[in-house]
Amino acid sequence: MPSSPFLIVAIDGGAASGKSSTSRTLSERFHLLHADTGSYYRAVTAELLRRHVTPEDINGVEAALAAVTFTTRVTGRNAEIELSGHTIPDTEIRSAEVTAHVARFAAIPAVRAALLDYQRGQADTARRDGFRGLVMEGRDIGSKIFPDADFRFFLFADPVERARRREQQGLQDQVAKRDTLDSQRLQESLQGAVLIDGTHLTLAEVVDTIAAPIAAKFASA
Repeated sequence: MPSSPFLIVAIDGGAASGKSSTSRTLSERFHLLHADTGSYYRAVTAELLRRHVTPEDINGVEAALAAVTFTTRVTGRNAEIELSGHTIPDTEIRSAEVTAHVARFAAIPAVRAALLDYQRGQADTARRDGFRGLVMEGRDIGSKIFPDADFRFFLFADPVERARRREQQGLQDQVAKRDTLDSQRLQESLQGAVLIDGTHLTLAEVVDTIAAPIAAKFASA
């Protein structure tokens, strides 16, 4: 009997496209480690702001990143980032200040490079802790982080609907502005991914669409 495969599921998409809710549900359904890379960028942003670094100060960003170590704390099914041994509270990484700066920091090559290997390392964390696989959400997941992922999905929805969802989450960042900043990376993430328009679908319908081929893959092993 062949052993069950270890699967990597990449969930890409724009702001408020449903990545987080979908990924968390898939994590529960299949016992996958869940990695929210958006929270990683928010945590790094919070750390840089704590150090009084601005997105315009590239040298300052690079120096600050060099002084930080990246480790992981697994809580339940979530892979939480630790910066130099501490986690940053969710209330801080979801704050208005971090929300206002995260897209600009995330666009800096040094920031993305600093997180690249760390994000890829979550697959080893999942294997070490006995998970059946890894579901990673964010941007660049299927194009840069795991281009050879077993499954690559790209979630999208009408910008008006996504803005409404963002407001319901209590976040005030502008979806259109985020899309403009992310436009090139989003286009790269589209290539080779299964596209799912969630504008008029419920969360359950989106999850079931993605879950079907994953379940089939596990069943065929």
